[in-house]
Amino acid sequence: MKYGKSIRVYLADGIATGIKHAEIVNWTGQAISCPRKRISELKEWPESKSPGVYFLLGEDIEHDIPLVYIGESENVYERLSTHGVKKEFWREVVFFTNKDENLTKAHIRYLESRLVLQANQANRSKLENGNSPQLPTIPRSDRDAMEEFIGNIRVLMGALGHRFLEPIVSERDSSNTTTNQSVISDNISLTLNYKKLQASALLTDEGVVVLKGSEALSQIKETLTPGYKKIKRDLLNSGKLTEENGKLILQVDYLFNSPSAAAGILIGQASNGRVLWKDASGRTIAQIEEESTT
Repeated sequence: MKYGKSIRVYLADGIATGIKHAEIVNWTGQAISCPRKRISELKEWPESKSPGVYFLLGEDIEHDIPLVYIGESENVYERLSTHGVKKEFWREVVFFTNKDENLTKAHIRYLESRLVLQANQANRSKLENGNSPQLPTIPRSDRDAMEEFIGNIRVLMGALGHRFLEPIVSERDSSNTTTNQSVISDNISLTLNYKKLQASALLTDEGVVVLKGSEALSQIKETLTPGYKKIKRDLLNSGKLTEENGKLILQVDYLFNSPSAAAGILIGQASNGRVLWKDASGRTIAQIEEESTT
């Protein structure tokens, strides 16, 4: 059973773009978000002098995805003032420390290793880390505490507007290997059948996740918007959409921000995804939405 969480965010300057302190009520962890040009001000924040993990955040403009570096230090401010400023790409840092000062070097190395792994698995960002840090061995009780810490890091990062740690599909039935259907709580399974094209997807809180193995047409017609054309070409150039036996096949689960984006990019022309995507009962997304409001 999932429980709600209360989050407090303190805006040090009273503005959303300045330094922020964020915490989950009844949790000893804490997050500080700071713009790059104001790093020197962190020396006045005792939280920054503690052991912790940090995220240097930028953007890959060409592919419209976050650029992220994940690191750890026994003194976060010191690391940011030396190692951090040598990296060019980032514009914001978010770091996590603990109010009770119980994080050890082994703990933060564990956090760094697991967070790098989760960011790679989520596949929402480009990591600037050259290598995946080795996972240290820590006692079972400490490991469980750090896994809980990681869960709260994900929650706070998402609340601060950074979702690169969140899986595109949060729960997958790994026993189902013959199809790309997923058993997902709160998500709706969809299919798209257009001419000889077959695709499977999930309607989620963020949009439509088209599932690995779905088919696409190679055509890109003039009716497709320039933005959607670019996404399709990027999928092809990155190898996420490849040709197999005369068809284009999606090689990863991929999140589209709307049903029409998902349908249009797969089909290669302007499409009404709210009508084309249907659930197992044959209901369109438009019908599902209409029924949910009555």
